[in-house]
Amino acid sequence: MSSEMKLAPDMRDKLIDLLQRYFREELDQDIGSFDAGFLLDFFMKEAGTVFYNQGLYDAQAVLSAHTERLGEEILSLEKH
Repeated sequence: MSSEMKLAPDMRDKLIDLLQRYFREELDQDIGSFDAGFLLDFFMKEAGTVFYNQGLYDAQAVLSAHTERLGEEILSLEKH
């Protein structure tokens, strides 16, 4: 499994636009799409795995909760 994160081109463009807007509105600076793309690549390389792993943990917790409820439902069908 490759550890390099990849984005669909339309998602990458959307995130670049968000970075540019943030810099413009919050920092009063204009950055080009090339520089915003490099910044996005940096964040993905350096912090992307943190967000990815958190998403896995969150999905695991949801699945575990559903599995536990399903187990309880199945036990409630038990005949005595």
